[in-house]
Amino acid sequence: MGVNRSAADGGRRRYDSPLRDQRARQTRQAIVAAANRLFVLRGYAATSFADIAKDAGVARPTVFAAFGSKAALLREVVDQALAGDDEPVPVADRPWFRPVREGRTPRAVLTAYAEVCRIIGGRAAEVFEMVRRAADEGPEPADLWETMQRNRRAGATMVVDLIEALEPEAHGLDHERAVDVVWVFNDPAHYRSLVRGCGWTEQEYTTWLTDQMHHALGAG
Repeated sequence: MGVNRSAADGGRRRYDSPLRDQRARQTRQAIVAAANRLFVLRGYAATSFADIAKDAGVARPTVFAAFGSKAALLREVVDQALAGDDEPVPVADRPWFRPVREGRTPRAVLTAYAEVCRIIGGRAAEVFEMVRRAADEGPEPADLWETMQRNRRAGATMVVDLIEALEPEAHGLDHERAVDVVWVFNDPAHYRSLVRGCGWTEQEYTTWLTDQMHHALGAG
């Protein structure tokens, strides 16, 4: 008896699809990793799709098919540097952010947030600096840089909201000024300067950041 071709093909598709998806994801990850390395090393404008394809070990059309444009690839590099992977989970919902939301005192919230800043700084400080420089080279990276600043401010606002919910009089500043303070300190440039530039340990950096935010807010 002959084999039903459509049934056989359907079965192969069912079994092959997860494998294809896995390979496609691995290819995307290789491209993102290559783009991260080259953008940081050479700069955004000086890095081409051909450069990224060569470093990732894929064909140039593969890079274009995966991301469509260099600006879209840059956004993915930033997203993964912040989150640590390609899972579609917001930073605020990550397990390593949870202690910030679970803090029971203003000091506990700031200590946990300083740890978040350390984690992000370790992964993304060089990427932030690269985008900052690229923002002078074209409208798309400039728009991305502005989005990154707004997202940093949103994170600072979340922290201040948590502190004020715990203790309405926890700091001596009005709400927006308190957000300004946390926004200044959550900049990964501080990690880049102190840890990468000055040789501070990560623990020294986290302790310093906690103390500085606590002091600047005038928290009790």
